[in-house]
Formats: sequence, structure tokens, C-alpha cells
Amino acid sequence: MTGFLEEMATASGARVAAARARESAVALERRALATPPAPRLALRPQGLDVIAEIKLRSPAAGVLGDAGGDWLERAKLYARAGAAAVSVLTEPTRFDGALEHLAAAAAALRAFDVPVMRKDFLVDPYQVFEARANGAGGVLLILRMLSAMQYGELIEAACAQGLFVLLEAFDAPELELAGELSRAHAARGTLLAGLNCRDLQSLAVVPERFAQLAPVLPAGVTTVAESGVDTPADALRLQRQGYRVVLVGSALMACADPAGWIGEALRASRTGRTQTG
Repeated sequence: MTGFLEEMATASGARVAAARARESAVALERRALATPPAPRLALRPQGLDVIAEIKLRSPAAGVLGDAGGDWLERAKLYARAGAAAVSVLTEPTRFDGALEHLAAAAAALRAFDVPVMRKDFLVDPYQVFEARANGAGGVLLILRMLSAMQYGELIEAACAQGLFVLLEAFDAPELELAGELSRAHAARGTLLAGLNCRDLQSLAVVPERFAQLAPVLPAGVTTVAESGVDTPADALRLQRQGYRVVLVGSALMACADPAGWIGEALRASRTGRTQTG
């Protein structure tokens, strides 16, 4: 585990301990079970899908977009434009996220039948129940920061709660593991295998990694390209390389017309070309 992930894992564990002191796991699970089911993740039979992200800050880029802007309205624009899901950062110290953001987005996007995904550095099943209790339809799990026991418990909790899972990998062995886990749990839930092209030492994105690892994308599994997707042309190129979904955060947060970005990416996936060729 890198220094950054170790820092995030430690902070995440501390947040779990503080949350347990306020609300027991039993009480949280009861509240999660009483929460209406989230919309299901519905991917297109063919072409490309977009998971659009609400990310107010990143450690690499600082504040993203208009710090005083209405991020919830931006989330609605994502949904109207055809995003398959909206990812919401809930990590507070480095990303300015909050569970309250997740709950607000889930409530607002229910009218569009679009699920929200909790994106955070999850280390404990308690956090999966937190996601469910706050309206999430899915969670992201970073394989590199989890032991086999941890990711097994987290996946089990997510499947039991009816949440889809995005398993995030950073290299070929992790991508293979994500594929194996996705196939193993296919009968119980929706698991996606994601490849993040970010270098965890420098936090810089390395888009070339998508092409380098395209030959080893797991067969029979929905694959997601994460980080470094800046333009609809990037999304089209990734589709041609075999990726089925793109997760786009910073580019959409900085974009004056995020709905146009998503619409162009979806059109390009059908026509095979962007408006600029």
C-alpha cells in the first residue's frame, strides 16, 4: 500500500470508530434496511456508459470547478444527459466530501432513476451500510488497500444490501483479481472491474496505462476506465480499447457544459466519431 492509501485507510478507520460511537452497527443496519431501495444500475446493451462524478476537491488539483457553484444542480445535469450513475465523493479531509452530499444526491436523482455511488476509501462493512442508509445504489472498493478478508466482507455486505460494486485496480494483477471477483459474485450482484490510471506515488494520471493493460482486460466482465478521461474523444478511444464504462470526475467538474460533454461521449459511442472527428 502506498503512503497516500495508507493515510486514507487510517483516516477512514478513525471515521468508522467515531461513527460507531454515535450509532451502533445494529442500529445502522436497521436504518439501512428501512431505506427505500436505490435505482438499479442500468447499462446500455451496447456502446459506452458514463459514471459522472461529483468531486469538489482532489489532492492533485485542489478545488475543482466553481467552489461556490451548485454541485447538486450539476449532478442533476449529469442525470438528464444520460449518465448511468453519479459517483459522489464522501471523503472529508482531502476531497471535501460528506455523507450528506451522498444523501442529497440520492434524493435528487431518484426522480431520474439514476443511482449514486459512494466513492471513498472504504475499509469496513459499517461504511457499506452507511452508504445504503444514505441512499446509495453502489460503492467503490479499492483492492490495493484491502486484505482478502476485508474485500470479501465488503463485497458480501454490498451484495446483501443490493448495491453494485466498482472494484478499483491499479495494475494487471489487481485487474485480474477484480475480474475473478466479479465473475464469482455474478449470481449475487453487479460487480464492475475498474482500472485507475493514476500513479499513486506522484498522484499524476498516466493515460497510456489504459492501452498497455487493454490486452489483459478480464473477459466477460464490465470494465471501467477511471481517471485521465478528459474529452469525449478520450472516451471513444477507451471504448475502442475494450472499456465499457468511463468514470469522469475532474473533467466534468471543470466543464462549463457537463451535459454536452456526456451527450457527445454517448453520441460518439454510437456513431464511432466525435463532432471534431
